Amino acid sequence: SSHLCSGVSSAGHTPSERFSAPIRLTVARAGVKTEGMRFQCYLVFFLPALASARMPSRLRSSLVTKSAISELYPFYHSTDAIRAELRDLAKSCPEMTLRTVEGHSDSGDTRSIDVASVRASDAEPINRNFLLFGEHSRELISPESGLHLLRTLCGKTALAERAREVLRDSEFEIVVNGNPESRRKVESGDFCLRTNPSGVDLNRNWDEKWQPAEEAELSLPDTNPGPQPFSEPETRVFKELVVAYRPTTFLTVHSGTKGMYMPWAFDREHLAERNEPEMMEILKTLDGDHCHCPFGAAGREVGYSCPGTCLDWVYDQLQAPYAFAFEIYTGPAAEEDLQRRWKEKMESGAFYQKYSHLGHSHFQEIFAEHPSSFVQLSAEDHNPLGMSAEDCFAQFNPSDEQEYARVLDNWSAAYLDMASLVAAKLRGAGLNATM
Repeated sequence: SSHLCSGVSSAGHTPSERFSAPIRLTVARAGVKTEGMRFQCYLVFFLPALASARMPSRLRSSLVTKSAISELYPFYHSTDAIRAELRDLAKSCPEMTLRTVEGHSDSGDTRSIDVASVRASDAEPINRNFLLFGEHSRELISPESGLHLLRTLCGKTALAERAREVLRDSEFEIVVNGNPESRRKVESGDFCLRTNPSGVDLNRNWDEKWQPAEEAELSLPDTNPGPQPFSEPETRVFKELVVAYRPTTFLTVHSGTKGMYMPWAFDREHLAERNEPEMMEILKTLDGDHCHCPFGAAGREVGYSCPGTCLDWVYDQLQAPYAFAFEIYTGPAAEEDLQRRWKEKMESGAFYQKYSHLGHSHFQEIFAEHPSSFVQLSAEDHNPLGMSAEDCFAQFNPSDEQEYARVLDNWSAAYLDMASLVAAKLRGAGLNATM
């Protein structure tokens, strides 16, 4: 894999000389020796905790370019560009309102999170959809997808007519970029960074079967649950928003593989009971139209418990009728293999269990090779230390502009279909958005 290394002569140099002239080399591992030279190589994009411990600060700062995304992938938005476009949409889209909410931690950290609301003025929506994008900063495609959905709801994409239909029965509250400060670091080239600036995984920091790191079944630096539930300013904002909104549908969006999940994530033995058949039916429909990927109860799908997630908290604590988590992208080679094997399993009948979880022992091998970012299978299977920066970007995000556009169009359509399907279920059950 490609790393940035600094050439150090066998005679030795001062630290400032050592790290003043990084060059790009292809190496198998750190510490490659050549004639007369010893190359001291460092992975630029370590997990935050290990990066701080192992890489000199001067090297870390010198190797991060200010415009990695704009130079390498100019079709992606920077955090500032996302914020600017949200403000432009709020001015031009009469259905949309935008506000910024600040969260504060006990240690004094402050984060500002933008939240957009969309509701048609002449509608009486029965379905309140809360969508959370960008919890994990390296999943750049997630906020891009959230922004595309907002543009769609405001009538600015090819899905505008479909959006108008959906807004008759559904309204939306959307956090487009849930981890903005860490996303800035990813935009500068730290393509493997998952956590918030304090090194906490925001999707392990919710007060639903939360466990401290030392007790967790899987404990890695990038799945650090924090010192206590809701310790982070970002998750405090998310909690404040979702409690006030009381959604009938909750969705969190990730990338790294492809999958569509429902509760529970914390437990691989039990299924959600409330609305379980209805949620499974919706996932099956969406899967056939948009994903062709694993779907079902999150913990049982991937065979690993995942405490402290937003999915489980909103479903349990707020009693949201419908709660989902989507993983919307993996690299082309992985997707091709995933879909080929998925089709083989589906056609064999090994994976069909009506109104039950669709996780099956036959499919553990799929997740072993294509591990979930939302719920991780094992430390070895999802270890960013084995990935270069380029590998990280390619696993979590489209590198090609045409594929990027295809992903955005497909998943905006999926979110609209989800809202429509849930609204029909709610109307049939006599529920409404005031519950």
